[in-house]
Amino acid sequence: MIVSKNIHKYYGDVEVLKGVDLHIKKGEIVAIVGPSGAGKTTLLQILGTLDKPLKEKNFELSINDISLKNLSDKKLSSFRNKHIGFIFQFHQLLPEFTALENVCIPAFIGKKGKKETEKRAQEILNFLGLSHRIDHKPNELSGGEQQRVAVARALINNPSVILADEPSGNLDSESAKNLHELFFKLRDEFGQTFVLVTHNKELAEMADRTLTMKDGKIM
Repeated sequence: MIVSKNIHKYYGDVEVLKGVDLHIKKGEIVAIVGPSGAGKTTLLQILGTLDKPLKEKNFELSINDISLKNLSDKKLSSFRNKHIGFIFQFHQLLPEFTALENVCIPAFIGKKGKKETEKRAQEILNFLGLSHRIDHKPNELSGGEQQRVAVARALINNPSVILADEPSGNLDSESAKNLHELFFKLRDEFGQTFVLVTHNKELAEMADRTLTMKDGKIM
């Protein structure tokens, strides 16, 4: 599913990633843990094609047997839209749009039709227990509801993998617990692959595998 080899990344003179190798299987839920500054978020951004590793190093990066190493920015953008879903600590919902409209945005970017997209968005929101919140804007939703809308948005294009950066870091303990259980329900229901960067010990212990990063390397 995801294969990366020899991933290096510098910010100025600081080497943030020091030759990271990673192999994640389809349907796995993998948690990446470690202290702040270890390189977890940088690695997640590179896996999600939001950032690029150092070209001078002989690296490999592929998802679903598609090599991403030499794709143009335009092709990377298209690949990201089709194959990768993102969930962030802060839900990043657009305040002027309803829950339904927020969920539809990645599909519209991917040139999918309005009717089929809205039907799919409603199905996902119903599955996530938000059928009564479809027409509500973010400021009318609780923190847990907003994050579930963000999960629905990540799912709308049926991505190969979902990358989540501290997905429950901004939630109370009960909402966090519900979100964690939802990830496993989604994996069982839809076969989603999840890579989760987290400081939440409970979520890390629930994962199929936990990888620890320290000083830019996976230990």
